[in-house]
Amino acid sequence: MSSTSFSAGRNRSKVLVLAVLLLCAPLRAQDSARDPDRLYADREHLQSAMDAAAVWESRFKTNPKDFESAWKLARTCYWLGGHVAEDARRAQYERGIEAGRQASVLQSARPEGYFWMAANMGAMAESFGLRAGIKYRTPVRKALETVLMLDPGFQQGSADRALGRWYLKVPRLFGGSKDESVEHLKRSLTYDQASTASHYFLAETYLEMDRRDEARQEAQKVLDLPVNPNWVPEDREFKQKAKTLLERLR
Repeated sequence: MSSTSFSAGRNRSKVLVLAVLLLCAPLRAQDSARDPDRLYADREHLQSAMDAAAVWESRFKTNPKDFESAWKLARTCYWLGGHVAEDARRAQYERGIEAGRQASVLQSARPEGYFWMAANMGAMAESFGLRAGIKYRTPVRKALETVLMLDPGFQQGSADRALGRWYLKVPRLFGGSKDESVEHLKRSLTYDQASTASHYFLAETYLEMDRRDEARQEAQKVLDLPVNPNWVPEDREFKQKAKTLLERLR
């Protein structure tokens, strides 16, 4: 083979490789766009959260033993339930409850399924009146107590944080207790002193106890705390709620 022919062949190979790379680039970009973890990280854009849920739901249907897709679907449904149109919220919470339940069955020694099942049930109880409150009151508490048994520090004390909310919202006749709420919320703060959620819930509890100065202090902490890069949308919302609460306390 002449050097000219060899050079031409090598150039054709380079062109072919370049063409393959160019064809694959859009596919890689598409795969990246469908990465559910990246989509969930962009959950402030509701469509991204919906797309993440669709990916995890599809994966779980394809592989009913996919624990990670099940609990992450439950987590995403919890977010969606709080942000979609009002007439679509119940369906999201119900979807999240079932995904969390299946995750807890798949991995009964892991906390994720129990926690996100409880989160969706708790949101359902708060959002849909007395009947939902009665239905989910005990299952929420039991699921969160299971999380505490399995991993007390899970997600920076999230089970204690949620139980603090539970004890505030449930009537005393059915087991609610503002003192227990304070206890659980303070315990959650031992895992994460910078939790805007714990400080805000504590402010709400103190306000219900007519401890207005302490409520004001906790709400101010929410405003002063830096935004956690893992919980940016949630922190922004708690900061807005704290601002509103402080305006009520003036």
